[in-house]
Amino acid sequence: MILAILQARMTSHRLPGKVLKTILERPMLELQIERILRCKKIDQLIIATSINPQDDPIAVLCEKIELPYFRGDLENVLDRFYQAARQHNPQHIVRLTGDCPLTDPILIDALIEFYLSRGSAYASNCQEPTLPDGLDAEIFSFAVLEQCWKEAEQPSHLEHVTPFIHSQPERFDIVCYKYHKNLSHLRWVVDEPEDLELVRKIYENLYPSNPEFGTEDIVALLERNAKLLEINQRFKRNEGLRPSLEEDKLFHPARK
Repeated sequence: MILAILQARMTSHRLPGKVLKTILERPMLELQIERILRCKKIDQLIIATSINPQDDPIAVLCEKIELPYFRGDLENVLDRFYQAARQHNPQHIVRLTGDCPLTDPILIDALIEFYLSRGSAYASNCQEPTLPDGLDAEIFSFAVLEQCWKEAEQPSHLEHVTPFIHSQPERFDIVCYKYHKNLSHLRWVVDEPEDLELVRKIYENLYPSNPEFGTEDIVALLERNAKLLEINQRFKRNEGLRPSLEEDKLFHPARK
C-alpha cells in the first residue's frame, strides 16, 4: 500500500492560515487535494493536522469533502506524521505539504515509479532540485519512518520529518528524481503573501479552461507573462528550515 500524507496547519509564522486562503473562491488546501487525488500510484490520501484548536477548520474541510484526517502534536511533526501513518499500516509513504497548491500528480507518480524501480530507502524530487519550489515530494518506507520516529531528537528532525534521513546518506539509500530540465529557479510554494498572489494569478489564467493544468502549462504561462515572475522572486528556497537549524545549534552547542 502507498499512503500519501499531506501535512497542513493554520499556524504558519509567515502567512498564518495560508492553507485555507482562497483561490478562485475555494480553499487553497482543497485545490491541492483535488490535484493529489488524480495520482494513479497512490492508494490512500490523508491529511495530518494538529490538535491545536486553530486547526479545527482543517478538520471541518476534511469532513466536508469526506477525506480522512489525523490530528496530532503541533510542534513534533515527526510524531504526528508517524502516528497518522501507523493507523493505515502502509508499506510506503509519500510526504507532501499543504503549501504546494500547484502540486503535479503526474510528477508525483513519476517519483513513485522511480523510487520503486530503484528499491531505495528514500527518494525525493527536492534534495537536488530540478523542479520549482512548491512541487516537492518525498517517498520512503514505513520501516524507515519508524526508525526516524524512534531515534530522532534534533529540532529540525522533529519539525521537518525527513532531515534525519538526509543527514545519514551512509545509512539510508537515498536517490533523487530529476526532471528533464532545470526549473529549480521557479518558486511556486506559498509561504509569503507574494507567493499567494502569484499562485492566484496562475489559477485565474489556467484553471477555468483546464482544471487539470500541469507543470508545462504553468511554465508556458510564465514565459508568455514574464512579469508574473517578479511577484515573488526575492524569496529564497527552504526558508522555513532555517529556524529549526538554528535550534539544532542550541541542541548541540558545539556544532557550527
